[in-house]
Amino acid sequence: MFLGDYQHTLDAKGRVSLPKRFRDELSGTVIVAKGFDRCLYVYSDAQYQEFVATLPEQDLDPAVRQLRRFFTTGAVPVDVDTAGRIILSPALREYAGLKRDVAVTGNANRIEIWDAEAWASYNSMTEDSIEDLARGLAAVGPS
Repeated sequence: MFLGDYQHTLDAKGRVSLPKRFRDELSGTVIVAKGFDRCLYVYSDAQYQEFVATLPEQDLDPAVRQLRRFFTTGAVPVDVDTAGRIILSPALREYAGLKRDVAVTGNANRIEIWDAEAWASYNSMTEDSIEDLARGLAAVGPS
């Protein structure tokens, strides 16, 4: 399980180090994909396959096609190098607005990579509204 929030830097070649705790749960190739909120999702190959399997499959519905394409067309298999780094494609870096400083965060079954300023802003906004979010979800009940 991926937990925590780590500050890292993106090097000139577009590489970012994954925290050792995260690397210990990964081996070989990972899948990097666009995520919600303009961040990148990093999955092990098996976790990515599980994630894609949860996406709806009704090709007759344009919204379903759009959702599946969002998560699959830009996804890239990437090897974790011996220094524990992954290289992020220019397209994915552009999508997430990654410059130099990034936040590498754990979100249970996946890693997320955020622009550090965007992460700080998102985190601040979430902290301000977490009580309201919890009440709203409690009213809906368990899923």
